[in-house]
Amino acid sequence: MTARRLYPSDLSDARWELIEPVLAAWRFERRSRALDFGRPPEHDLRDIMDAILYVDRTGVQWRYLPHDFPHWNTVYGYFTKWQQEGRDAEPSACVIDAQSVKTSTSVHSSSQCIDAGKKIVGRKRSIVTDTIGLLIAVLVTAASMQDSVAGTRLLNQVAAEHPGIRKVWVDGGYRQHLVEHAATLGIDMEITARKPGTRGFTAIPKRWAVERTYGWLMLHRRLARDYETLPAHSEAMIHVAMTDLMARRLTGENAISWRDPTPQTKRLIPG
Repeated sequence: MTARRLYPSDLSDARWELIEPVLAAWRFERRSRALDFGRPPEHDLRDIMDAILYVDRTGVQWRYLPHDFPHWNTVYGYFTKWQQEGRDAEPSACVIDAQSVKTSTSVHSSSQCIDAGKKIVGRKRSIVTDTIGLLIAVLVTAASMQDSVAGTRLLNQVAAEHPGIRKVWVDGGYRQHLVEHAATLGIDMEITARKPGTRGFTAIPKRWAVERTYGWLMLHRRLARDYETLPAHSEAMIHVAMTDLMARRLTGENAISWRDPTPQTKRLIPG
């Protein structure tokens, strides 16, 4: 066993206790189908998760992962495998909103475009949250996609995966035909908007939850701009950020500050 200095983005023991059973079950299920099932796993799952969180939080490229983590190619391999895993929850109401972000030079032109309204060349993140801002679904598309088109795809997904949802709130960017489509799915859609004449930031009832979620996501530098080659990887990076944020909520830990002067301790790792 060797020791490495902890990074501010590393999972605490309390948060790892929440996440570890899920990852351990995933590893056991995959290894039970492998020919070398009896062979001890080579990489520590906590180190893999810490490495992914490091990328998500700091925004570095995979190849620039510090050398005290497992090799970047291994970490990226786990990330792509976990990206394909499903999620489940049973809310009864939700909120939909969209955010356009710029892309990096690594993003192929075929998966990005111009958001004419916001004058942004990049991608659009459309998310569905529950009424306290926890993520239910996410869709990453070219920024030119209309909110109502993305909203239709998300509503179809939500209706199929979470049949208990009966209410959804959206802003004025979603058109009336989406309200009619929601009705065919048994979902009551309500368009909320700011009162005429309102200036500056004003929290809009119900919709503030999804706007706060975007604020949480922006704490992760990897999400300040879309660096992912594939939209599916962009969606997975958002899920990683929300996993970390939900674990912090459950353990009562505050989000880390980049100016936190607290010295980091060391943790024993295999090696």
